[in-house]
Amino acid sequence: MPRKITTDEGRAALDAASLPGAPRPAQATAVRYLLQLLAEKAPGHSVEVRVPPFGAVQVIEGPRHTRGTPPNVVEMGAATWIALATGAEQWADAAAAGRIQASGVRADISALLPLRP
Repeated sequence: MPRKITTDEGRAALDAASLPGAPRPAQATAVRYLLQLLAEKAPGHSVEVRVPPFGAVQVIEGPRHTRGTPPNVVEMGAATWIALATGAEQWADAAAAGRIQASGVRADISALLPLRP
């Protein structure tokens, strides 16, 4: 299990990641922190949220997935994830622009966003 990112570390990373030309370590920490908050808000194993190359979590109560490709997957880039999770962008806008790949009947996680740490 990865080390838990503290609120102070997460907020500092989010501040740094919001700057133009943000360093990759700040982006990685910001993404992982927001994924951690999502997992705390909606624990479960029925939907996998992926933000390559920085992280992935399984969330939302329901059937547990254990092998192969999960039936419910949400994938997006780091900038899109940070924008959605902080409320800087709406799910519908990012989906319409093709920045979210979502498959499966449970893959719409818009009701869980924004996280607002």
